[in-house]
Amino acid sequence: MAEGIIEFDDWMKLDLRVGKILKVEDIEGADKLYKLEVDVGDGETRILVAGLKGYYTKEDLEGKKCVVFVNLEGKEIRGIKSKGMILAAVNEDESKVRLIEPDSEIRIGSKIR
Repeated sequence: MAEGIIEFDDWMKLDLRVGKILKVEDIEGADKLYKLEVDVGDGETRILVAGLKGYYTKEDLEGKKCVVFVNLEGKEIRGIKSKGMILAAVNEDESKVRLIEPDSEIRIGSKIR
């Protein structure tokens, strides 16, 4: 198999869902990170830490729909347990970062396939 290629069965293990950012907070001492509370559907919310501060204001993010990698192993970042990852497109020099979001209305928690 070519380097970087994953098996289809591995792709099927990913749990990607439409989420909605409910709350955005600064993290003390972190100039690039926000603490986000994200609704991932079926009454479940997740706390995520995301390096979006240089690209979005808190007001820009609150209420925004996004794609969340839900079954990613949790990781402690700046003392906060981040339970997933928001997906974003990033240009080569990382001067632009844009959240990946649905282009029209769809239920929070919908699976990405």
